[in-house]
Amino acid sequence: MEHTPPKLRVLLVDDQPLFRRALATLISAQFDMTVVGEGENGRDALDKVRALQPDLVVMDVNMPGASGVDGVNAIRAAGFTMPIVMLTVSEDDDDLFESIKAGANGYLLKNVRPEQLFEDLRGVMHGEAPIAPAVASKLLDALRTGGLPTRGARSAAAAPQDSVLTRREAEILQLVAAGMSNKEIASELTITEGTVKNHVHNSLEKLHLTNRVQAAAYAVRQGYATQEPPQG
Repeated sequence: MEHTPPKLRVLLVDDQPLFRRALATLISAQFDMTVVGEGENGRDALDKVRALQPDLVVMDVNMPGASGVDGVNAIRAAGFTMPIVMLTVSEDDDDLFESIKAGANGYLLKNVRPEQLFEDLRGVMHGEAPIAPAVASKLLDALRTGGLPTRGARSAAAAPQDSVLTRREAEILQLVAAGMSNKEIASELTITEGTVKNHVHNSLEKLHLTNRVQAAAYAVRQGYATQEPPQG
């Protein structure tokens, strides 16, 4: 008998019941996803995460009572590490930057095509960091000018890059900053995808970062994104 892999368990948090229910129907219709719960603000998000232990949280940004940024902060402060993707109409710089600094793993706009949303949600479970094209340029501009500080007191800039990362980790970090997926990096460097994932994980641990977006911020500020890949 063929083994069926478990479905991706998704928590939806949005203050608009009609949109939330429609999105839940679309997600649950996917062969590999199911919506296990719904919330209406950031306070609900933490309660639902505690009760349901979802694999992934999809959350709006601007909600009454407690915003999506509040929800991300609360979830991370409680020690939960599952990916969180913001799904919003807001293209506001502050909403974008504060979401990423709080520990969100992606930032998408509600005008995204359903098929693209599903692919992005699958990707974030493999370490990708989906960012809507309409706001990606804002993020990159801010990173290049140092406008998005890393989370926590011990920033990535606090340690000399040469003594913190190995040459291979620095090389992979440069490709992360270029927006490449683990699969694309593996192909580029002729190594396995699992090896890439391990290097990315080790880099995040060494630099005290929480996700690939913050790793890209570090790479840009340290100059990796404009350097030639290290040789060797």
